[in-house]
Amino acid sequence: MKFPSLLPVIIGLAASMAVVTANAQQTQSQNSAWLSTFSGFYETELGSVQACEAEKSNTFRVCSSALKNDGNAPFVLHHGAPTDTTVVLFHGLSDSPFFFSHIAPTIHEMGHTVIVALLPGHGKLDADDDMDDNKLALRWAEHVDQVMAFAHANSKDVYVGGFSTGGALATQHILKSSQPIKGLMLFSGALALDESVENMAGYWGIKSLAKLLDWQYETQGPNPYKYPSVARHSAFMLIDVIFDVREKLQQNNGINIPIFSAHSEADVTTPIRGVKDLMEVNKGLNVPFFIDKQFGVCHADLVVSESQIVEMAYDATQVEGTEPCQIPEANPLHDEMLAALVDFLNQTAKL
Repeated sequence: MKFPSLLPVIIGLAASMAVVTANAQQTQSQNSAWLSTFSGFYETELGSVQACEAEKSNTFRVCSSALKNDGNAPFVLHHGAPTDTTVVLFHGLSDSPFFFSHIAPTIHEMGHTVIVALLPGHGKLDADDDMDDNKLALRWAEHVDQVMAFAHANSKDVYVGGFSTGGALATQHILKSSQPIKGLMLFSGALALDESVENMAGYWGIKSLAKLLDWQYETQGPNPYKYPSVARHSAFMLIDVIFDVREKLQQNNGINIPIFSAHSEADVTTPIRGVKDLMEVNKGLNVPFFIDKQFGVCHADLVVSESQIVEMAYDATQVEGTEPCQIPEANPLHDEMLAALVDFLNQTAKL
């Protein structure tokens, strides 16, 4: 019995493998070019970038000698190729991407690309000029727009969210952008401050006075991933963003988008009424994860997990006094919050 020659089969398999290899190499090259664009954003902002001391698989971080340490660096959690969904996250005032170092991997494990940006003026060894910059709020908004365009180049579906100030900037972007956004995610969203603080924003010369009181802004303190205090001038920049969000909500007659909002009822830094007011004028899906006041979760602690507390190695010996919320603690409902976030992403993926 004669058997057919295996040569044509072998040639066909070899050709198929060559095509697969070529496609994989092309995809890898495209992904590298995409990530290089992300690095370029910060080369401009920080003056220079450099390799990070340690890297994890499918993680791209942009480190710089201008940063306090590599933990303050912006990063992308990718899958080596474009994904159907990209989630963009922005940190809060005076802190850094480190505060999404537990939330971001949870989203990444769902198969999504996750971008955690670094807002101008943050994570740096020297931020004095940034915190005095009258155009700081504009620089934040421009960077948000830049990163969001970058995200849309990777995926057809894009979510945006943020912690505190990052949440306010994410909301502002949605209200002014014509690009489709799949959903908004707020963590202690700074859509309201104490009324007395907001009222001060109307005083003549208040920003100049704030700069004077800030004097030489200090960036080093007991937390290696956060500035020891919020610059007064930057707080008024945030108020400008909050007022702009309210004005745009009124002009647009509300908003229509799926919203996930995690917030502590014990938060005195950004009162919960801000996100509640947003949800009241939202025509889309609202998914609140409000933590009862009895748990006493402070504003900055909402996004902090037990592992992050260990990693930040907070030096309490540098702290004077015993003001409430001064020393960071883990959110006792952090896992439940992440489970609710995953449910939100799964639910809205079908919309």
